[in-house]
Amino acid sequence: MRIGVLGTGDMADALATHWVRAGHDVTVGGRNAQKAERLATRLGGSAKPAGLRAAAEFGQVVLAALPFGAGASVVREHRVALRGKVVIDCSNPVGPGFHLLTRSGLSAAQQLAAAAPEAHVVKAFNLCHENVWRMSPPVFDGRPLAVPVCGDDETALGLVHQLVRNVGCEPVAGGGLERAGLLEATAAFFIGLWVGEGADVQAIAPPLAYAAGPGQGGPDGAEKAPAARPT
Repeated sequence: MRIGVLGTGDMADALATHWVRAGHDVTVGGRNAQKAERLATRLGGSAKPAGLRAAAEFGQVVLAALPFGAGASVVREHRVALRGKVVIDCSNPVGPGFHLLTRSGLSAAQQLAAAAPEAHVVKAFNLCHENVWRMSPPVFDGRPLAVPVCGDDETALGLVHQLVRNVGCEPVAGGGLERAGLLEATAAFFIGLWVGEGADVQAIAPPLAYAAGPGQGGPDGAEKAPAARPT
């Protein structure tokens, strides 16, 4: 697969490392040619440095590893090169106090879709720190990390699912792009708990066998207690 990377930061480095190892052809695009060259050299394999436009033109899939606030303008600038391409948005619009910066409007992913309406934008890889994506693979307690993926185009989703597996993770169908805002809000909430409270977010959700509500047996076949209801 041909993958263009827009950006030369930590997320670009972490994810592209896996994709180069998986045998994909990667072109790293940045406004700063020296940073793009340094990252391509570090990635090794088939990775090549380029400008943003060349990376957008190169990729069948294009990773927008760009900060929120810069992503939409970069994508809009290169929307012609991105026609028909799959664009992965991994950004998190999280501001001071762990507040969601898009709470009154479109999600970050939807803003990219509006900036390049002929591209197929997919939201993925936004729930973890880049150091998690550097793991080879990200496995915890014997289970591969699950990665929610939101998008509207089935072909695009299939390609992104493949790239998730190349990272050593399991893709989870998260619904259409209209649900990307839920992923971004989840990231803001989780980051606030992790960083602000030191909380173990993994402890929040019960195992799947207990998640469906009353009347469903747990692993031992016993009926669960009724779920609490608001009063």
